[in-house]
Amino acid sequence: TLAGLGYVVMDEVHYLADRFRGAVWEEVIIGLAESVQVVALSATVSNAEEFGEWLAEVRGEMAVVVSERRPVPLFQHVLVGRKLYDLFADVAPTAVEAPSSAKADVNPALVRIARDETRQVRDDSRRPRGRSGKGKRRVSYGSGSYGGAAHTGRYTGSGLRPLVTPTRLDLVEALDRDGLLPAIVFIFSRVGCDAAVRQLLGSGIRLTSRSEQDEIAEIAQRHTAGLTDPDRRALNFDYFLSALVRGVAAHHAGMLPAFKECVEEAFVRGLIKVVFATETLALGINMPARSVVLEKLVKYNGETHADITPGEYTQLTGRAGRRGIDIEGHAVVLWQPGLEPRAVAGLASRRTYPLKSSFAPTYNMAVNLIGAVGRQRARSLLEQSFAQFQTDRSVVGMARSVSRNTVAIEELAKKAVCDRGDFGEYARLRDEISSVEALAARERKADRRAEALESLLILKPGDIIRVPSGKSSGWVAVIDPGKGSDRDGPRLQVMTEDRHVRRLGLVDFPAPVMAAGRVKIPKHFNVRDPSSRRNLNAAFRSKLATLDLDPQRYRQRAMDAETAARIDDLRDRLLHHPCHGCPDRETHARWAEQAIQLERDNARTQQRVASRTNTIARHFDKICLVLESFGYLSGDGDDEVTGDGRMLARIYNELDLVTAECIRAGLFDDLSAPQLTAVLASLVYESRHGAQSQRDNSHRPPRMPDAASEQAMVALRWIFREVSLVERDVRLDRSRDPDIGFSEAAFGWTSGRPLGTVLSESQLTAGDFVRWVRQVIDFADQIANAVGPGPVQRTAREAVQSMRRGVVAFIPDTEDEEDAVHEEG
Repeated sequence: TLAGLGYVVMDEVHYLADRFRGAVWEEVIIGLAESVQVVALSATVSNAEEFGEWLAEVRGEMAVVVSERRPVPLFQHVLVGRKLYDLFADVAPTAVEAPSSAKADVNPALVRIARDETRQVRDDSRRPRGRSGKGKRRVSYGSGSYGGAAHTGRYTGSGLRPLVTPTRLDLVEALDRDGLLPAIVFIFSRVGCDAAVRQLLGSGIRLTSRSEQDEIAEIAQRHTAGLTDPDRRALNFDYFLSALVRGVAAHHAGMLPAFKECVEEAFVRGLIKVVFATETLALGINMPARSVVLEKLVKYNGETHADITPGEYTQLTGRAGRRGIDIEGHAVVLWQPGLEPRAVAGLASRRTYPLKSSFAPTYNMAVNLIGAVGRQRARSLLEQSFAQFQTDRSVVGMARSVSRNTVAIEELAKKAVCDRGDFGEYARLRDEISSVEALAARERKADRRAEALESLLILKPGDIIRVPSGKSSGWVAVIDPGKGSDRDGPRLQVMTEDRHVRRLGLVDFPAPVMAAGRVKIPKHFNVRDPSSRRNLNAAFRSKLATLDLDPQRYRQRAMDAETAARIDDLRDRLLHHPCHGCPDRETHARWAEQAIQLERDNARTQQRVASRTNTIARHFDKICLVLESFGYLSGDGDDEVTGDGRMLARIYNELDLVTAECIRAGLFDDLSAPQLTAVLASLVYESRHGAQSQRDNSHRPPRMPDAASEQAMVALRWIFREVSLVERDVRLDRSRDPDIGFSEAAFGWTSGRPLGTVLSESQLTAGDFVRWVRQVIDFADQIANAVGPGPVQRTAREAVQSMRRGVVAFIPDTEDEEDAVHEEG
């Protein structure tokens, strides 16, 4: 197929840093035939020379071409109230890039505004104080609040009146007044984007002419022609269209792809004037604008709110200025309380965002490479990765660190000299005791957690168990085992001795539980009915009176005898050491402990240096050990891929090995198409971080749709645990847990339920729903190809056909590259 391939263009090559896609990009670069020329493009790589050196090493002759000039000059602004200020002072109209010296060139007017705001806030005795009590700014880029106090009012020129972030209507009117539309406004929140559209729609603003409205309506009808009337109602199409024809739209991963395509086409044709978008619009979509606006310089990164990086700022503002249309582009930052103009100027002018490799071998990659070129050749290819190249170059810095530490260790050893004996030996005895005790505690904790999870999974309704600690400590009766209801283990519904009904999880059971007895749960027991609870409690307490409830049976296991004996021996040697009776023992110990810590740092650094030439290869070896233990590689010296290994080679999924083990165990054999998609969804789906992953208390936890899929899910979790234990043994990071958050939606869609019903029950947006359905379709297709002829293949293909309907069927099969996991709810 690729025999005539001459060139591969890798646009946005900084995707090598992406933890999901980066490894694929590096695999392409390394694996392409030498005759193929590679062109790599990026606007956000500051270490282009380093990246070029690696390309030269793996591809041969190479040239780095760097251009500092934008095709369309970019000007930077800050919008304060309704007034637009230049970020930099004395910027000539022909300027091409922001000045390199941000401190010297910041607009004095903005500096004065920030200073006046600070003085005003500090003088306001009614303002709630920050943690320090001094009212200092906490975030240099502005956080939307000032030391915790929100501002109201408006800056009117001079004086010390409080400032306010411009409203969205203020923003659009200011941009329209200065001829800076069309604009993309980045908000970093799906909810924020939709709220912005509602606000402008509620204001009655209209940015389009009659002819533009007709064109927009034609585009919308064309892209949504495949939608039925019920689907349009479920997707609120009329509201979307009413905003669109006014020249306003949102764009984020939660939207139906067809809606996003409407926005993209209309915006490129200049019909849409303002688009409120999440940062994913800046990736791989041709939507340049005259202006780009950043509402805040703080975004949710999947774990916490953090300042955006210079690379992200450049990527976002790179949309400003349409080549061949605009003579200049404009980047606008909205004023936020606490914003520091010099920090913003530094963000806009810095060009330090090095590309870091995220390359790591996977099980699927390993069997494919070994099957194609053999294990040794595969190992050699992996050592050519950019990740390995960057690791090798870091050795010089490591060596310098070891040298500095060695000098410091010698100085600390002199301070710890004791006239009673070798204090270094004494300090090492103390350190060894602490290390052995800590290791034993960690191992006990890890083992007990795994055993606790096993014990919870086998509980049944009516089992009487003991909760060791917490507000529910004591004896409880299990009402609902809650298997599969949480990605971190079961969520048990229990009744305590005082008739309280609570939900308990793995965190409440640091040790395994054992059913001491059983009480019968009535068939129609209702936890909300006081009489039902009272009757069950009476039976529960009556049963307790007949049981052996000795707590000693449920105490945690002590450390093993060998470890205890070793600790006793070390303590005895410590007590009899001559330095133990020194009056200055603890003073000497402080110096010696610092020296031991530096020695430990040096040992770790030297270990990294020693393994620098095969860091990736060692990871590959661990992958191969796991594959050998499960029989996917022969492991008898010839390193051949087995038949099961060839099946694994067709599964491209983050949980590829778990999936292959499920196939071998026959877990999918007796499932119907809807049940199969429910189980497969747990291997594909990953809950979004932030607001959406924290479900409203009124919405029940996710669960499997029926008994057969629940039983399959329990078996799948056992398989996942077995794989995790082997990964732990070879010191590989454990794979992510299966997630059943999309299983009911997948089951409902495959069963033929209407779109509105599935969206309502799943609490997903249309865009998320379609994206996950398409991923389940792709995964089911992989399963069909991997297993070969048989009942599972027929069921998988039936599932694919059942899911390809409605909004899923008529959408073009183009890659949706939006990282929705990083978008804040």
